[in-house]
Amino acid sequence: MKEILINITPQETRVAILENGLLHDLYIERARSRGLVGNVYKGKVVRVLPGMEAAFVEIGLEKAAFLHVSDVARKDKNHNGEVVHIGQVLREGQAILVQVLKDQLGTKGARLTTNITIPSRYLVFMPNAENIGVSSRIENEKDRDRLKNDLIDQPHRIKNAGYILRTAAEVADTQAIASDIKYLNRLWDNINNASEVAAGNAVHKDLPLYLRVLRDMVDEDLDVIRVDSRETCNAMLAFAKKYVPEVEAFIEHYPGERPVFDLHGVEDEIQKGLERKVQLKSGGYLIIDQTEAMTTVDVNTGAFVGSRNLEETIFKTNLEAAQGIARQLRLRNLGGIVILDFIDMQEDEHKRQVMRALEKALEKDHARTSISEVSSLGLVEMTRKRTRESLEHVLCGTCPTCEGRGSIKTAETVCFEIFREILREARQFDAKELLVLAQQDVVDLLVDEESGSLAELEGFIGIPIRFQVESLFTQEQFDVVIV
Repeated sequence: MKEILINITPQETRVAILENGLLHDLYIERARSRGLVGNVYKGKVVRVLPGMEAAFVEIGLEKAAFLHVSDVARKDKNHNGEVVHIGQVLREGQAILVQVLKDQLGTKGARLTTNITIPSRYLVFMPNAENIGVSSRIENEKDRDRLKNDLIDQPHRIKNAGYILRTAAEVADTQAIASDIKYLNRLWDNINNASEVAAGNAVHKDLPLYLRVLRDMVDEDLDVIRVDSRETCNAMLAFAKKYVPEVEAFIEHYPGERPVFDLHGVEDEIQKGLERKVQLKSGGYLIIDQTEAMTTVDVNTGAFVGSRNLEETIFKTNLEAAQGIARQLRLRNLGGIVILDFIDMQEDEHKRQVMRALEKALEKDHARTSISEVSSLGLVEMTRKRTRESLEHVLCGTCPTCEGRGSIKTAETVCFEIFREILREARQFDAKELLVLAQQDVVDLLVDEESGSLAELEGFIGIPIRFQVESLFTQEQFDVVIV
């Protein structure tokens, strides 16, 4: 059972995908910062870097976007696997047609490719390729052959271009495939005839999030798509009627007074998706830490004590954790390198079952994943393709108090730093009195528990010390002023 909930406001669009009543995927698109993945631009090469085999391309963003030589389409198809250098295919000042592969992530600019792909409901059109492929999720060989032959026989198919039949094409008939091809042909003509567009401008922008739902997120498990905006619902119905008529019956307007996300518990799940600790039903829990280099997930038994023996308790906790990890990776949209620290298991069969459970739980993930076996240290290394910001990066900013460290100095540490600063000031300047400005907790500690040390310090430097509470200071901030 799969439900798609769409919450629309003028500022942002949020899409929640529920499976069996549980939130698994969340997509957020804000009016001021729409994602760029899938957009096609007429770019201008501003710098070629032979040492990195890459180039920076200006596409009208704050930062120049990054284009690696491996993402540059070759005009000559018969290069026999020879090594191609960036200087052979690009030059500074050159205008090229590029597509965004990855949004700007943190300090990194967008990632580009010239291997343009244009998706429709059933197909992905690749103008710079020649192969015809079928989604690996269509497993029946007869269906794969039927769809491939049907596509090859299509009269409007561009002969020297490539196509991929998407998973949704498994139930599509010949007419539906033909309609998709005509739609893609019109779209490509518009993109390809962008000679008059100045470099640094978009020539094609992907559909808004609420329409991409109909194109990319609908499958045979779908039960309903609920939209809380009548205007958006009508737009989706019109789009579905024209391009995906089989989805039209699933779209409905939600008119309730209570917000649709509140009704299905989505808001609570979003808050949990921002927390470091994730509770499991058995009593165990996960600790998820997201850093610049990687994400780590630590599994703990917590309050779960089991009923048979320690090995069985650990095994059951790890099995449940495998399901929870797969869900959290999708919900939080965690990408890049992920290190999973399952609880150490002694039996090899238990290790195999946990790994199979993890692989099975990740099968429905739209992002590509790759998993290694359990290492000698008991860790599982995996990667998950990252194309957009994580949930935390979308909804949160760096803490102004700890500046992203995740911890702050204790009041006691700050007190000792103040003592050292007082000594520096007393030795360097001829002061009659010193005024210490600090946060309330620090001042309280200084005049209470550290009052003895403070009296000794005053006697040592021979200068009186006064204190003043600064409510706008953080715990780590202080100032020693000469009066």
